[in-house]
Amino acid sequence: MIHASGQGGQMAFDGQYVTITRNGFLGRTTHGRGEKRLHIASISSVQWKPPGALTNGFIQLSLGGADRQALKGSRTVDAAKDENSVVFTKKQQPEFQALRAALEQAIAAQHSQQASASVAPVSVADELTKLAQLVQQGLISQQEFDAQKARLLGQ
Repeated sequence: MIHASGQGGQMAFDGQYVTITRNGFLGRTTHGRGEKRLHIASISSVQWKPPGALTNGFIQLSLGGADRQALKGSRTVDAAKDENSVVFTKKQQPEFQALRAALEQAIAAQHSQQASASVAPVSVADELTKLAQLVQQGLISQQEFDAQKARLLGQ
C-alpha cells in the first residue's frame, strides 16, 4: 500500500484501487468529508505538476476522455477544486512521486492486458489454410507442411 498525504486530502493505492480521502478542515471545506475509490481500470492518465518555489504541486487522475487543460497560473487552483486530485507541498512531493510511479506502472499494465485480450486468437483452421497457401506458392515443401500440420493438430 502506497499512501501520500497532501493539502486537504490523501491518496492511497493498494495495487487495485486508488482511495482519495478528505479529512480535516481544509478537506471538508473544499470537497466535503469522505472517501472516493477508483479502480485502476477506470483511470486513463495521471496529470502531474511539481511544486514550485511559490506554488504547490498536484496529482490529478483522469477518468477516460480528454484531459482538460487549465490556463497557466490557475492549474493548481483548478486542481484543488477537482475531486480526483490532491494538492501537495514541496515537502510532501517524494510521497506523491512514489504514488505517481506506482499508478503509471499499474495503468500501463492494465492497458497492455486489455490490448492483448482484444487480439483474436488464431484458429488451427486459419493456420492450416495459410500453410496450404505457402505450399501452393512453393514457399514451403509438402514435408514442411505435413510437419507443421502435425504440430498444430498435436500429433
